[in-house]
Amino acid sequence: MNYDVLIVGAGAGGGVAAALLAESGAKVLLLERGTHYTYAHERSDHLRNHRLSQYGQNTGPDAGHPRVLVAPDGSEQVQLPHYGGYHNNAMAVGSSTMLYGGQAWRFMPDDFRMQSRYGRPAGSSLADWPISYADLAPYYERIEHEIGVAGDSTGSAERWPRAHAYPMPAVPLTVRGRIMADAATTLGWHTFTPPLLINTTLYQNRPACAKCGLCVGFACHVDAKNGTHNTMIPRALATGNCTLITEAFVLRVLMADAHTASGVEYVTADGVHQRAYAATVIISASAIETPRLLLNSATSDHPTGLGNHSDNLGRHLQGHVYPRSIGLMKDPVYDGEGPGVSISTVDFNHANPDVIGGGMLADEFITLPIVFWKRFMPPEVPRWGKAAKDFMRHAYPRFIDITGPVQEIPTPDARVTIDTTVRDRYGVPVARLSGKVHPETVRTAAYMHTKAREWLAAAGVERQWGNPPNPGLSAGQHQAGTCRMGDDPATSVTDRNGKIHGINNLYVADGSLHVTNGGFNPVLTILANAYRIAEGIVGRGR
Repeated sequence: MNYDVLIVGAGAGGGVAAALLAESGAKVLLLERGTHYTYAHERSDHLRNHRLSQYGQNTGPDAGHPRVLVAPDGSEQVQLPHYGGYHNNAMAVGSSTMLYGGQAWRFMPDDFRMQSRYGRPAGSSLADWPISYADLAPYYERIEHEIGVAGDSTGSAERWPRAHAYPMPAVPLTVRGRIMADAATTLGWHTFTPPLLINTTLYQNRPACAKCGLCVGFACHVDAKNGTHNTMIPRALATGNCTLITEAFVLRVLMADAHTASGVEYVTADGVHQRAYAATVIISASAIETPRLLLNSATSDHPTGLGNHSDNLGRHLQGHVYPRSIGLMKDPVYDGEGPGVSISTVDFNHANPDVIGGGMLADEFITLPIVFWKRFMPPEVPRWGKAAKDFMRHAYPRFIDITGPVQEIPTPDARVTIDTTVRDRYGVPVARLSGKVHPETVRTAAYMHTKAREWLAAAGVERQWGNPPNPGLSAGQHQAGTCRMGDDPATSVTDRNGKIHGINNLYVADGSLHVTNGGFNPVLTILANAYRIAEGIVGRGR
C-alpha cells in the first residue's frame, strides 16, 4: 500500500511527526517494533525494569536482538538487551516517554554554539548546531503545552528566554528538596524545581500525579506521565489518517533511485515480510537503531549506507555521564512522595573555570531499595549478611544523592557501526558500539562531582561517598549524535531540516540529529526538534 508519509519508530520524535503530518491531511504509516505497552502490562517488578535492567526489563527487545560492545581495551562482548552495555531504550509505542522520569529541560542558548564559545578540543568533534535556541524556542513552548509540562516558570525565565509560563505548576518540594534548597542558599546558589512532563493538576483530561514511588522505569498507574504514547500518537490516530502497526521490525529502507527513498521492508509479528511505500520516509528509531538501519540499507549508489557520504553516519555517539555524590543525614529525610526530584541548580552549565560546558545538578527520583543496595552502598559495606541489612535499615531513610547530566564533548571515535559476524533473529547485522567519552568530558564530570559534594556538605551530611563516572562509552537512554545535522554535507548526515544530504525525501527525526547533547535530559529537545522538522515537511508539501 502507498502512503504519503512512512515513519519508522513511534517514540518521541516519531510520535510528534505522526501527529502533525496526520493532522495536516497526510496518510501516515507509523511502524513500531515494540508493543502497545500500557500499565495493564506492568508488573511493577523492582528487579526487572528500565531503572534496573540487570535481571531483565519490561518492554524488550528479547534475546534475539543482541548488540556488540567494544571495550576501550579492544575486547568485544555480545550484549543482551538487559545488559548495561546494550544502552537500551524502551521499545514500545511512545518508547521511553512512557517510562522516563520526564525531566523536561530546554537546552541553553550556548548549548547550540559550543564550538563558537569553547573552540574544538583536540581529538573531539565539538561543533555548533546549524540552528539556534531562538529557532527552537517556539517549538519548546508548543511541546510544553501540547504534551504538558509542570515547572517553575519564574525560575526558568531567569535562565531561558521564554514567551509564556508552563501550563502547570511545579511539583512541590520534598523533605530532601527543602534541605537542599536551604543548603544552596547558604552557598549563594540559585535553585528551582526541575520541569517535568508529569501532571501536577488535571490536564488534557488526565489526572495529577498520585505521588507513588514507582516513576522512572515504569508505566504510570494513573496515566499522569506525559509522553507521545498518550498525547501525540492518540492525536494522530484520531484523525483517521494514521495507521499504527506494532511489532513491525524494519529491515531496510528501499530506494527508487540514488536520490529517492520509496519505502521500507519490514517483518510482522508473525514473521511475514512486507513492503510499504511512501512519498516521504522519516526514521525515528533512536541514535543507535537509526544509524544501524541506514547502514544496513546500503545500495550500489550508497555502498557504505544511506547518509554515509562523509563517513559521519554513526559517529559522535554521546549520551550523558552522571557524577553522583551520596550523603547521609543524621535524621530520616525520606518522605516517600514521588516522583522525588524537586530541587536543581543550573548555575554550573557554563562559565566554569577551565571547564568546557558543565551540567545540571539535582536531587533524585525516588530510589528503589534494590537500586540503593546495588549501586549506592559505600564500598566498605558488605553486600550481604547482617551488616548489609543493618546499613540498609539505617541509611535508606537518611540518604540524599545529588547528580545530573554533564555536557559531553563528542568524539568521532564513539560510534555505531554494524557487526560483521553477529546478526539478529532476522539475519540483520546488529549494532556494534565502540569508543569512549572524550577526556574533556571526564574533566567536566570531575568538576561537577566537586559541586555535588559541596552542596551535600552545606546540607550537613554526616558522611559522603560516590565517585565521578568512568570514561567508558556513554549512550544509554540519553543517546544522541549519530546523524548530526549541519549545513555542510562534508561534516554532517542531514541538513538543518533533518533531511539526509543527497536524498530528496528521507528524513531523520530523533536524538541522533543532536550535534551536542546539552547538560540536560534531552527529551524536550528531541520532541521540539521533531515538531520543527515535521512542520517543515508539512509546509513544503511533503
